[in-house]
Amino acid sequence: MNPEEFRQALAKYQIELDHHQMDQFAQYYQDLVTTNKMVNLTRITEENEVYLKHFYDSITGALALPKLQTASLTLCDIGAGAGFPSLPLKIAFPQLKVTIVDSLNKRISFLQELVDRLGLTDVTLVHARAEDFSKKGSPNREHFDVVTARAVARLSVLSELCLPAAKVGGIFLAYKAQAADDEIAASKAALQKLGGTIRSTYQLELPTVPVPEERNLIIIDKEQSTPNKYPRRAGLPAKKPL
Repeated sequence: MNPEEFRQALAKYQIELDHHQMDQFAQYYQDLVTTNKMVNLTRITEENEVYLKHFYDSITGALALPKLQTASLTLCDIGAGAGFPSLPLKIAFPQLKVTIVDSLNKRISFLQELVDRLGLTDVTLVHARAEDFSKKGSPNREHFDVVTARAVARLSVLSELCLPAAKVGGIFLAYKAQAADDEIAASKAALQKLGGTIRSTYQLELPTVPVPEERNLIIIDKEQSTPNKYPRRAGLPAKKPL
């Protein structure tokens, strides 16, 4: 998917990118591949693949959750790495107020330079472990309208990292590839403990050649407050999932 194909693919869903936004994506790509030579940000570096598997894939969250396209929501991206999905969403929908959390300071430094270069506003970058970011007493706890995570961990683990940051009435949007049904089944106990309920799964295919790649966007409603004992201390959610 080259840049023009990227623009056209989004236009099919009435998501129109102007010249400035396309320039921002082009700069994003250049900075990504340049920094990736020094800091491990992504294994995907070919332009066509970055536009498809990082930029386009990130924006599919706004197909699953259309209010991301128009509402001035607070969005928190847990374990964003090189900024996916939050920064492509921010470029496409500038009204979003984005907070990015990552445990590696080198990635946060890259993202800060990128945000400054792109002229993005209402973007906050936080160097922290997810378990510490929204623990009891943190101002980030149950604060955000939408919390996202992409390719970070299994859903049973992600739920403990992400749901504590979502406000009651908010949403946790999990980006998943295949086997979403298995992960959903395995996460039921965790979701119940953490105050979340799965609303639906939005399924689509990335137009990869020769075989399209399956994607699943799991929409989880934060219906009840998360008990104060969650998230547990750093490392424990991954070692001992709920």
